[in-house]
Amino acid sequence: MNILLMTNTYKPMVGGLEKSVISFAKEYREAGHRVIIVAPELPDMEPEEDVIRIPAFQHYNGSNFSVQLPIQGTLTKALGDFIPHIVHSQHPFLIGDTALRIASKYNVPLVFTHHSLYEENVHYMPGNIEALKRFMIELSTGYANLADQVFAPSESVMLMMKERGVTTNINVVPTGIYTDQFARGAGKAFRKKLNIPADAFVVGHVGRLAPEKNLEFVTRAVAQFLKKEPKAHFLIGGTGPSEEPIKEIMAQEGVIDRLHLAGMLKGKDLVDAYHAMDTFVFASQSETQGLVITEAMAAGIPVVAVDAPGVREVVKDGVNGRLLKNESIEDFVDALVWLKKLPVSQIKIIKKACKATAGNFLMKDCAQRALKIYVSLTTNQGFSRRNSEEGFWSKAVHSIQAQWGTAKNLSHATEAYISSTPVHV
Repeated sequence: MNILLMTNTYKPMVGGLEKSVISFAKEYREAGHRVIIVAPELPDMEPEEDVIRIPAFQHYNGSNFSVQLPIQGTLTKALGDFIPHIVHSQHPFLIGDTALRIASKYNVPLVFTHHSLYEENVHYMPGNIEALKRFMIELSTGYANLADQVFAPSESVMLMMKERGVTTNINVVPTGIYTDQFARGAGKAFRKKLNIPADAFVVGHVGRLAPEKNLEFVTRAVAQFLKKEPKAHFLIGGTGPSEEPIKEIMAQEGVIDRLHLAGMLKGKDLVDAYHAMDTFVFASQSETQGLVITEAMAAGIPVVAVDAPGVREVVKDGVNGRLLKNESIEDFVDALVWLKKLPVSQIKIIKKACKATAGNFLMKDCAQRALKIYVSLTTNQGFSRRNSEEGFWSKAVHSIQAQWGTAKNLSHATEAYISSTPVHV
């Protein structure tokens, strides 16, 4: 099977979505399928076989994201004799529109993974925030209804999409992890490298340091915990615009001397960082899965998190960590105190539960689930949106339908934005 994966973000960026594309591509290739990844040009990228890079404007509105140029004709030429059987889009906009047109050109199924709650990322865009949120909801919902199959990374995201009006068939296909990679790590050595005491209780977080990750709330809660617990330290892996606000909060609370910023973490350093932690904290409301939560659990690290889509499927309150129903600093601090005061025997039980949870998200199993759906679509068991007739006229009609569908989707989303924007006279 020839599989075309199309994404707005890719290496050298490091995040859950990038890991998802890389991991699924690896599994598909090992299963004997040909995979080509289409991604934007990025600074410091390295040449990679079967990866097509397309021109893009970098650092959109001060973010780490790029904006691709619309180049369907150039992409078709770059694909050469590669005829996709499946086009899998990772985004509902930018390169997502190109994915729709490519699927139409080759008359093959379009799969869309709803990776993120896009409305929670509108702070990168100029304009009225609430109107932009409505715009993004309409845009992602409309795009899902233009696809032939939608993947939801979690059950709660599938239910949310249905409530928003997605009528396309949805299957839950999370991004898996390689649990054996996280099973062992040099936590003590990592602590020593960052001057973290061996007997410290380490609260940790890993990820992109950005406003949509709700890190200011997490930092305020952890700072209060550190003030209660003089031997506690805060370890953060990642980079991003929220780094300075994190430092400012810790300084204001007088605990910046126990903040350890490890920078971007990959490979062994990432694994070692997890093993240097006693608990992992998470409060993002923009995730659809929260891959880092599963990685932490694969390392046997309990998680304290605020309830959110994709989080509640992983964190079980009192079993493998604490799941808090409300975003309350007091509750978050209490959960950390509860975890710290547990006897060693109880901690061992929780760590075992963490690893068992991670075992439910094996990458190979998730890839096999996706491939089974691909096969169903390509054998017409689940692909009925496009006419299977051949010929120039049929292909032209498909192309027009795709262009019109995209235009209608953008128009509908724009109408939602305009109707939500206050008019000033």
